[in-house]
Amino acid sequence: MSRVRVLLADDHRIVAEGLKRLLETEFDLLGIVENGRALLTAARELKPDVIVSDITMPELNGIEAFEELKKDNPGIKVVFLTMHHSVAYARRALDAGAHGYVLKHSASEELILAVRAAAAGKTFVTPAIAGEVFQAMREGGDAGDPVARLTLRQREILRLLVDGHSAKVIAAQLDISPRTVEFHKYAMIETLGLSTSADLIRFALQNGIDEV
Repeated sequence: MSRVRVLLADDHRIVAEGLKRLLETEFDLLGIVENGRALLTAARELKPDVIVSDITMPELNGIEAFEELKKDNPGIKVVFLTMHHSVAYARRALDAGAHGYVLKHSASEELILAVRAAAAGKTFVTPAIAGEVFQAMREGGDAGDPVARLTLRQREILRLLVDGHSAKVIAAQLDISPRTVEFHKYAMIETLGLSTSADLIRFALQNGIDEV
């Protein structure tokens, strides 16, 4: 029986090296990437069975990259490995279709189990928060995640706004015009039912946009 083919995405080099040694003992590790856009490229080229990805990464976070990959391959399987001991983050990952959510401090005990589960089409959530996560999903009904109402570009812009960058600086970083940045900002305000730019920044901080 062939070994499960895994692609790893983590921008912390020391952490990635530790994960590399762990994964190589059980799986065929295809490579390591350090940001969301590199993950898109590598996943499309290498076609792994399972992706193990950090959530917080440069350029695109892990969830955003996963959502992009699903457009081409709805059956793609991802296990998110994160420092966020947060029901909200876990629910966001699972709502996106993730097959696993593992905390980094538990990786040595749980990651192998999570990858095996994902490869078999099952879902693994770190036991430390599994009960809270599934309870929140049951109670949450179809309310959904308000962040999911924003486009990928809007989330990129919003993170840069939270970091204090001006429309001109954001435009230069994303290779778009300042007018386009302003258009997206006011589109977000309208989509989320907010009133001001300050409300938009407050929303971002309350929903973890500055971190994921």
